[in-house]
Amino acid sequence: MRHYELMVLVDPEVDERTVEPTLGKYMELIKKDGGTVDEVDIWGRRQLTFEIQKKTEAIYAVVNFHSTPDSAKELDRLLRLNETILRTKIIRPEEFKVA
Repeated sequence: MRHYELMVLVDPEVDERTVEPTLGKYMELIKKDGGTVDEVDIWGRRQLTFEIQKKTEAIYAVVNFHSTPDSAKELDRLLRLNETILRTKIIRPEEFKVA
């Protein structure tokens, strides 16, 4: 299992209280494949540096999890299909990479 960090930008028209349960549904994919979700951190509504789909702000969420590379790739694919999600980015933090 590898450590990943996922950042999600959610449409600001969505109610902030629904962001965590929605992400939880996607995190079930990780748990089903034997991974773990370590932390879900909702940063809230923030101003964007540049417009994305004519939106000037978004709801930011960061998720730390452990999974296989295939599960992370599938999670990213499924998140991109959701119309309320403006952007996603999955990275492997430097301190967890093996040389």
